[in-house]
Amino acid sequence: MLTIHKLLPQGQGLAKVLLQRAATVELDWDVRQKSRFAATDSQGRELAIFLPRGQAVRGGDVLVAEDGSLIRAIAAPQRVLKITACATHGTAFDLVRAAYHLGNRHVPIELQPDHLKIEPDHVLADMLRSLHMTVVAADLPFEPEGGAYGGHVTHDGHSHHHHSHGAGHAHGHEHAHSHSHSHSHSHDHAPAQPAGGCGHAQPKAQGACGANCGHCDHHDRAHHPGQGCGG
Repeated sequence: MLTIHKLLPQGQGLAKVLLQRAATVELDWDVRQKSRFAATDSQGRELAIFLPRGQAVRGGDVLVAEDGSLIRAIAAPQRVLKITACATHGTAFDLVRAAYHLGNRHVPIELQPDHLKIEPDHVLADMLRSLHMTVVAADLPFEPEGGAYGGHVTHDGHSHHHHSHGAGHAHGHEHAHSHSHSHSHSHDHAPAQPAGGCGHAQPKAQGACGANCGHCDHHDRAHHPGQGCGG
C-alpha cells in the first residue's frame, strides 16, 4: 500500500513527461472532497491518502506517495444537475440569479460561463425551474467552487449534505414553494420524459421552447404532446 501525504495542485512544477507517465486514480467529488480516504490507482496499487484537513483533491492534481510515486487524479463522471437559462424565455442574467439563490443555500456549485452544475436535489431543481432555468440530469465530472463548500466540512472530512437545507429554504420562499405545487402534476411525470425544462409560467405567445418545458401547464401538454408553450 502506498501512503500519500502530499498533493501538487495541477501537477505544479512537474515536467509534462512525468505527468504523462504517472499512474492515475479516478474519483468522484464525494471522495475527492475528503482529506482522508483509500483508493486504487490505474496500476492496481492500494492508496492510503492522508492530506491536511479541509484539503480537497481536484481533477488534474497530483498525489505524491512517500516512495516518490506520482498519481494523477481524474474527476470521475457522476450524476449532476446541469443548469442553463431557458433558450426561449430566459436571459444570461437568469444564470447569475440562479447562482445567487444556490449560493444562499450553501450547496456545492460548479460555475461555468454558460451553465452551472450541482449535485442532484429535486427541491432545488423545482426552485431553479421557477427561475426560468433549464435543469437536466447528466453524468459529468463535478468541480465545485471552493467557496461553495468552504467552512461546511465536518470533523470527519465530509461536507454537510445540502438536501434538507435546500428544502428548508425552498419552503421559506413563497414563490418557489407555490410553483412547486402548481406544477406538481407535471413534475411527478418528469422521470418518464426527457429531463429538464424551465418552470416559470409564460404567455403562450412566447412560442414553443421544446419538450417537457416547465412553462407549459398540464392542459397544454395533454393537447400538444412533446411541445412546450407554443401553439
